Amino acid sequence: MAYEHPGGGALDYCPCRYGRSKLLFRGPRRRLTGPYVAALGGTETYGKFVARPWPVLLEEGLGLPVPNFGCVNAGVDVFLSEPQVVEIAAAARVAVVQLMGPQNMSNRFYMVHPRRNDRFLRASAAMRSLYPEVDFTEFNFTRHMLTALRDRYPARFDLLAQELRSAWVARGHSLLERIGARVVLLWVDPKGSGGTADPVPLDAAMVAELGSLALETVRVEVSAAARAAGTEGMWFGQLEQAAAAEMPGPMVHAEVAEALMPVLRGLL
Repeated sequence: MAYEHPGGGALDYCPCRYGRSKLLFRGPRRRLTGPYVAALGGTETYGKFVARPWPVLLEEGLGLPVPNFGCVNAGVDVFLSEPQVVEIAAAARVAVVQLMGPQNMSNRFYMVHPRRNDRFLRASAAMRSLYPEVDFTEFNFTRHMLTALRDRYPARFDLLAQELRSAWVARGHSLLERIGARVVLLWVDPKGSGGTADPVPLDAAMVAELGSLALETVRVEVSAAARAAGTEGMWFGQLEQAAAAEMPGPMVHAEVAEALMPVLRGLL
């Protein structure tokens, strides 16, 4: 597949809302009066800096609208707090739900922003008891906080990680039950080996806990070539290069669409 090499500039994401939802999603807005496939997820679904993310590629291949309900750095909490989006997903022919990591969701140790789930708001009494020496005002983002706690206090981190995994499974069950049976789970493994830069990564046992509530689970192990491509073919301004380097590029989106296409064709 050939890719564009724009070398710079900014994309117009045509932000739009659906129904009464307060969230802005990537547009242009799709019509939902006929059959459609809903795409829910986080960074890998939204497609920041990418002109044609995987929902667009699926739309072209399936011949059906695929509204993009991806949110950068989202966790499950975004969708549980937006019943309008869940209703739209439940009415779809199929809803593709990207499995988002457990770090960006509220739990008994800390709270995150209800819509910008990567934003750390405050530590609970349980968290302060587990880490009495830590000043949590130094943290604004969940990844930074969890990475620092893992590196500074590895002996205590497993208790926190286990809470995140348990909360993720419970919250995921709740979301999938609300959407209904016609769900395909999408697990994007960014390093292809099960490893990830996330301080509390997804693993096969966690995904299996949710698999019984879905029609299919599609795991995409991102290829070495896609990882090596870096920001090739991405659209970004001069000050956005570092941010773009952290985002999935066009080859990743192509691999996701290629993996999903035959599964969805078999279900539609």
